[in-house]
Amino acid sequence: MWPSLPLRRRGVLRRSGALIAASRSLTLDCGEGVRLSALHATREASGRPPATRLVVLLHGWEGSADSLYVLSLGQYLYERGYDVLRLNLRDHGDSHHLNEGIFHSCRIAEVVGAVRCIQQRNPARAVSLIGFSLGGNFSLRVGARAAEAGLDLDRIVAICPVLDPAHTLARLENGWAVYRRYFVWKWQRSLVRKQLAWPGVYDLSEVRRMASLTRMTDHLARMYGGFPSLDDYLRGYAVVGRTLESLAVPTRIIAATDDPIIPVADLAQLAASPALDILRTGKGGHCGFFDGARGGGWLPREVLATLESHRR
Repeated sequence: MWPSLPLRRRGVLRRSGALIAASRSLTLDCGEGVRLSALHATREASGRPPATRLVVLLHGWEGSADSLYVLSLGQYLYERGYDVLRLNLRDHGDSHHLNEGIFHSCRIAEVVGAVRCIQQRNPARAVSLIGFSLGGNFSLRVGARAAEAGLDLDRIVAICPVLDPAHTLARLENGWAVYRRYFVWKWQRSLVRKQLAWPGVYDLSEVRRMASLTRMTDHLARMYGGFPSLDDYLRGYAVVGRTLESLAVPTRIIAATDDPIIPVADLAQLAASPALDILRTGKGGHCGFFDGARGGGWLPREVLATLESHRR
């Protein structure tokens, strides 16, 4: 919970001042009429020499490009010579008006399209992809599709990625009630924004009365996602089994044994790949890894070391 605590906001915003000041809003053409929003900070925007490397940061479910954990890592990397692009998934941040279709986690094609657009806009920069939680899941799936999609990625880092969505949903539904209530509240708030952005298209009143993540997911996947069942939907974005067999981009998964949301045992269900390296720590929670150091601690240092270990 630490990376997102409101009491940290003032300090994170202060430390991230250079990144925020340099960031410019983008709307990315992802193909097939889909648009995603992003915030892009270049080194030149703050009067520094041009960067040769760009990191794309992808938040977790119901987070955004302005989530504290994204800003914290983004500032750390920006200070150390990277351009930073913070990408919003569909219907995250203030982007509910951009696309009529509602967000679901199987919408991988548009994230691949966003990364392609980013590379086309930055041909002189080596592009790496870093994702948290659901963003880590998307990052892994982009990596598995990179060769086929014509993407040339330098490195992928997936932090506590969702591996088997059915197991993660069970953890959220049956674990500590605070987690479930938090995500239900954030999801329902997002659905209100979607309905306001597309009046007459959606009537989400029924799902907004639900207090179960499983019921909400089932209803929306079948009603608006076109999936025949909840199981079909959850299998659609799992990365266990053979999904990562085609992974050729150097990739590191950072996971914690004590993660309350992502069962660490799911790591054993990933396909073996020479491109995949897994760092499993004893502690760290879910995308926390806080060690008391100023500015976020262990995780930014480890991400930077991972990026620097594979430089072109």
